[in-house]
Amino acid sequence: MLRPDDVGSRRLTPPPILRYNTFGFAVPEVRMAFPLVTSLDGRWRLRPTTAFQHGRYPADDAGWIEQDLPAHWQSHPLLEHYTGRMLYRRSFSHATIVAGQRHWLRCNGVFYRAQAYFNEVDLGQHEGYFAPYEREITRWLAEDNTLLFEVECRDERDRTNKRQITGVFSHWDSIDPEANPGGFWLPIEIITTGAARLHTVRLHTSHANPAAAVLRFSAEIDATGTHDAALRWTFAPHNIAGEVQTFVERRTLIPGTQTLVGSLTLRDPQLWWSHDMGHPALYDVTCEVLIEDIVSDLQQFRYGVRTFELRDWIPYLNGERLFAKGNNYPPTDVRLASVTYERCAADLELARACNMNMLRVHAHVPHPTLLDAADAMGMLLWQDFPLQWLYAADVFDEAARQARLMIRQLGNHPSIVIWCMHNEPVHVVDTRRENFLSRLRVYWSLFVWNDNRNVLDARLKQLAETEDPTRPVVRASGEYAIPGVRAGGDAHYYFGWYTMYGPLRAFERVMQLFPVNLRFVTEFGAQSFPNLASSERFLGSDISQIDWEYVAARHQLQPEMLAHWVDWRSAPSLAALVDLTQDYQVEVNRFYIDRLRLHKYRPAGGCLPFMFHDANPSVSWSILDYWRVPKRSYAAMQLAYSTQYAFTILEQDHYAVGAPIEIPVYLVNDARTNVQVRLSARIIDPEGIIVAARSRNAMLAADSMAMEVERLQLTPPASGRYTLQLRWSTDTTDELVNTYEIHVDT
Repeated sequence: MLRPDDVGSRRLTPPPILRYNTFGFAVPEVRMAFPLVTSLDGRWRLRPTTAFQHGRYPADDAGWIEQDLPAHWQSHPLLEHYTGRMLYRRSFSHATIVAGQRHWLRCNGVFYRAQAYFNEVDLGQHEGYFAPYEREITRWLAEDNTLLFEVECRDERDRTNKRQITGVFSHWDSIDPEANPGGFWLPIEIITTGAARLHTVRLHTSHANPAAAVLRFSAEIDATGTHDAALRWTFAPHNIAGEVQTFVERRTLIPGTQTLVGSLTLRDPQLWWSHDMGHPALYDVTCEVLIEDIVSDLQQFRYGVRTFELRDWIPYLNGERLFAKGNNYPPTDVRLASVTYERCAADLELARACNMNMLRVHAHVPHPTLLDAADAMGMLLWQDFPLQWLYAADVFDEAARQARLMIRQLGNHPSIVIWCMHNEPVHVVDTRRENFLSRLRVYWSLFVWNDNRNVLDARLKQLAETEDPTRPVVRASGEYAIPGVRAGGDAHYYFGWYTMYGPLRAFERVMQLFPVNLRFVTEFGAQSFPNLASSERFLGSDISQIDWEYVAARHQLQPEMLAHWVDWRSAPSLAALVDLTQDYQVEVNRFYIDRLRLHKYRPAGGCLPFMFHDANPSVSWSILDYWRVPKRSYAAMQLAYSTQYAFTILEQDHYAVGAPIEIPVYLVNDARTNVQVRLSARIIDPEGIIVAARSRNAMLAADSMAMEVERLQLTPPASGRYTLQLRWSTDTTDELVNTYEIHVDT
């Protein structure tokens, strides 16, 4: 185990702290030999093709067009509907070749399969959209070079036998199905190193206390020969005060690829917390390989010291319990190449302002800047592996390879606290279909057997737990517990949307019969139209001229589901349709959130509705539209996620005139300190007259479960709409108001 400044036989001078990141951080000039990064971004030539010819194509430019990379090929105006195979070609010059240097071609992200030919040399095939494609090109690099790629990203027609591991980008009901993601979505580079290339570096927090944190590390290194080398670690406080700590270990490298492992003891560590629990303390970590005291290669990243557990599905961050409040986060944009750090940070700021502490990265590996922003802003992430619905039975080997790569590639991010290996491994082709046969297939694959969940996902979970023993691993999201049959995991509920579930009230029956399935709920919701101005941007303003079949096909509307709950087809205007659907979405989301907050820790540990925003212009379950304009459901969720929250549970949708009604009032506190709440509750009749009222001060314990603090009685003398109004405040918060409608019929 290394401690600061343990240097073996020699003390080495720590290097300056770099801001180095192949995904976009600037690299300032520093006094070191390597690595050097040469960008190949910019203007490339590309050409669609029906068949690859193993790198042999005419040298002339006939039939080729140009595009600036990174970009998806459909972003080109001539290719906006193209799918299939694409050729990419670029010629470039390189600086004088120096003996002893090694050169690596690195493509940080390409959808989905790629084969590279460098100066007509076949570099081999790569598969996987999020995993970098890296090959050594030292032997073939010249002053003038030509690089050609054959890239394939198909539309898979057999939706229950998929082979491309692209998650929601290939098959989902919340993305335009015509949007093919093919192309280079992250930078293309040539990296120059010394004799040793540092491929991957991983850190895990074994345990931590105020005096010290023990960090386990592994470093994968490729060396040209036998070398006496040093592995030097530098931890520099990033957003905290503290000392720079350096660790050095002498090792002997052998020819080829090897993995070095060990542990470090960090003095006086400051812990990484979610934004609602503390400060997300970060360190700038530099890991260098030195040969003869010269840096041969390095990796640099930001790291947070923290631990995370799920104890019977209740989260514990650094040993402290918390209730997960959040949402499902789809791709920031369907055109992932267009994503920037600023866009991701703006999304996370909207999530924090909505009182969320966790986002589920839904069935995709996101743009790297989202993870950087989550680290910096203290947002917990549930990270899905990009498996969505069903895949071919023989996809396991490739899925296992990519799962390892995902964990190794993303594992240094403190914001990622949960791995999930598959989203809803059930028989789904089109969620708009609810005929008898479709339902039967869903029920069988969900409750009885399917080889994706029972075989593929079980093996992936075991692999992930071996690869990363510090994070909980979920086999498959949306797996209900069946008493006496299986333990299950997190649950998805669409009562009030899909008719195969039934009305909202049916959820309460499930709560009574199977409370274990309340432990962690990661999907529920209803569709709504964006606000009027946003809806007009892609639908037009005249409701009579809208092609509803096109909206269903390209903008995700599920018309028959919506019609079952809302008479949307009779809306006289687009503005009325927006109001009608957003009102229903608010009702559905609050129905679930109130009940999960009532069951906080008894047994509920988390609440993540579906979903946060739209990846393209949509009529969907989102609370923010594609342009990030909040729907009314955003403000409603912000209120329902308040740190101190006053609410009720109405036992009926409609009450009878003259029948006594008892209405409980609950308070819950998510703050880490005791809080005194000033509460007033009153019922207002249809004429605006207060017919029942209570007020009181209540002391809530830190991180309290929901408690009943008042109970109002009402015997309505007449029919109509009564209103329950709850007002509350604390010494540090302004007054909040929550209202419920009580419908009384004759």
